[in-house]
Amino acid sequence: MSIKAKLTTFDATMIVVSLIIGIGIFRTPAMVAAAARTPALFYAAWALGGVISFIGALTFAEIGGRFAKPGSYYKVVAENYGSGLAFMLNWTNVVILNGAGAAGVALIGAEYLTPLFFPGPTPTAATVQVTAVILILALLVINFLGIKTGAWAQNVLSVLKVGMIGLLAAAAFLSKKVPEGPAALPLDRPWLFALGVAFIYVFYAYGGYQNTINFGADVHDARRNVPRAVFFGILIVLACYLTINAAYVKVLGVPGIAGAKLVAAETARVTLGETGRLVVSLAIFLSAMGFLNVTLMQIPRVYYSMAEDRTLPAVFQKVNPKTQTQEFGLLFLGAIILVSIFLLRKFENIVNYVMFLDTITLAIVSSSLFFLRRKARRAGEAYTGYRVPLYPVLPLIFIAAMLAVAGNVLATQTREALYGAIFFAVGLPVFLVMRRVSRRAPGAAGDAPAE
Repeated sequence: MSIKAKLTTFDATMIVVSLIIGIGIFRTPAMVAAAARTPALFYAAWALGGVISFIGALTFAEIGGRFAKPGSYYKVVAENYGSGLAFMLNWTNVVILNGAGAAGVALIGAEYLTPLFFPGPTPTAATVQVTAVILILALLVINFLGIKTGAWAQNVLSVLKVGMIGLLAAAAFLSKKVPEGPAALPLDRPWLFALGVAFIYVFYAYGGYQNTINFGADVHDARRNVPRAVFFGILIVLACYLTINAAYVKVLGVPGIAGAKLVAAETARVTLGETGRLVVSLAIFLSAMGFLNVTLMQIPRVYYSMAEDRTLPAVFQKVNPKTQTQEFGLLFLGAIILVSIFLLRKFENIVNYVMFLDTITLAIVSSSLFFLRRKARRAGEAYTGYRVPLYPVLPLIFIAAMLAVAGNVLATQTREALYGAIFFAVGLPVFLVMRRVSRRAPGAAGDAPAE
C-alpha cells in the first residue's frame, strides 16, 4: 500500500518547528552556559550555531525538493552511497538517535509534569520513568488514529509552544529582576575549546529539521512545499531560540543558567512567581509531547523506505489505507523508546551518545545534494524548485561544521563516542542478515518493488 499525501504546507511547517523545539531549548542552555562560562561565548555559541543550522536547513530544503519520497533521510543515501551505508546510518538512527533521544525528551517532560501532580519532595526516578511511559503510550494511541490526527495534534502543540516561549521571554524582559552575583564564571580553558564544547549542546537543540524530508510522500506538492516548510520553520525556531536565551541571561545570568537544571521553569519562577513556574512547566511538558508526537509520525516513514529497499522485513512497509499509519512500525518504535527510558536515565549522557552519530549522519546525508545535482545535469533535468544559494560553498561549510562537532565529541566524550562507533559498525553484519531474511512473499500487502 503506497502512502498518499495528506499534509498541508502549514502542517509541514509545524512539523519542522516541533522536530527542532523539543526539550533542548529548555534544558541544554544550562549545559551551554556551563561550557561557555561567559555571556559573550554563550551568545556566540547560539548565534553561530543558528547560522550554521540555517545553512543546513537550506541544504536540506533543496534535498527535500529534489528527492520527495517517503523516508528520504534513508533513501537518498541508499541511492547515492549504497544500501549498506544507508542501513548502518539508519540502524543507529533508529535504535539510538531517535529511540534514546525520544526517551530523553519523555523523561524531561515527565520531570516537568510530575511536580504538578506530586507536589512536595522531588519525585523519585521511578516516578519520572513511569510517567514518561504513560506519555509515550498516550501518544501511540493518538498516532494509531491516523496521520491527519497526529498532524492536528502537532499543529496545536507547536502553536502552543511558540506562544509560551514568547510569553516567557516577554515576562523576563518586562521584569525588573536582575541576576545576583558575578556576570560570568571563571574561564578555566581556552575560549575556543570552551566554544567547541558548547557547540555540542547547541547543535543538539537546533537539530531535527533534516527529518522533514521523511514526509516527502505525505505533503501535498512536496517538491514545492517541503522546502517552504523547512525555510519558514527554521526561521521561527531561530527567532524563538535567540529571544529566549537572551531572556534567560537577562533574568538569571550565565552562572544562574549553568546552575539551573530546569532553566525555563526557574526563569518563570523568578519573573512570574510560583504560579508562573507551574504554568510554564506545563507548557514545556506540552512542548515535549509535541516533539515526541512528531517523532512517532516520521520515523515509521524511514522504516517504510528501508523495507522498500529490502533492509527491513516487508511488514514495516504496510500502511493502513484509511489512516495512512504504519501500525507495526509505530509499535516497534514505541517499544524502542520505552526500553530506552530505562536504559538511558541521564539526559546529558543521551546527548553525548546522540551527537557523535547524528552529526556524522547529517554530514553524509547533506553531501547527497552533490550527487542529486550531478545526476540532474547528466539527465538534462529541468529542475525549477528551490536551490541553495552560494552552492557549493554553503553545503560544504555545513558539512565541515558537522564533522568538527563530531570530532569534538570524540575528543571530549570519547567513551560515549566510541560506543556509538561500535554500534554503527555492528550495523554491517545486521544489514547482511536483514538483506538475506527480508524476502517478500508475492502479492503481500505493501509489496512494492524497490526503486
